[in-house]
Amino acid sequence: MATPRLKKKYTEEIIPKLKEQFQFKSVMQVPKITKVVINKGIGAAVADKKLVDQGVEELTTITGQRAVATYSKKAISNFKLRENMPIGVKVTLRGDRMYEFIDRLLAVALPRVRDFKGVSDKSFDGRGNYTLGVKEQIIFPEISIDQVNRISGMDITFVTTAQNDKEAFELLKAFGMPFANQNK
Repeated sequence: MATPRLKKKYTEEIIPKLKEQFQFKSVMQVPKITKVVINKGIGAAVADKKLVDQGVEELTTITGQRAVATYSKKAISNFKLRENMPIGVKVTLRGDRMYEFIDRLLAVALPRVRDFKGVSDKSFDGRGNYTLGVKEQIIFPEISIDQVNRISGMDITFVTTAQNDKEAFELLKAFGMPFANQNK
């Protein structure tokens, strides 16, 4: 299998650029993306269990890796929620699959968002991780609109080895993340 395009770009272009920009002494200090976690909460699954199975199928189709259902930890009577009920779906991508997903997200999916002006640069958590919310799963070309019976969103979290938000911002910007405000 060939090396993903973004992995090659990371090793050949991004590492030297960030090493020089932040004056790192070693290449190992340069931040990298360790994993991408895609999480989809399905609140209506309390009433209809089939929605979780559809969510698993959709995320599996989008990522190319089997998604797993997530279960509630507590019982909340106001939401008609019991402990250990399936309420969401998640998948964690690492390695080549992660790079392939990021490539498809940046090159194909995000440009398909209606009235797209860039992603927020305020969604960093202070430890160098970035979370991006997507309102519709139909921006991914793998999803056929005809087979979707409910449009739902998902959270995509980029977990990096960056020490702070500035390093993480520069890393994701170097990968081609279309931030709305490019001057941080």
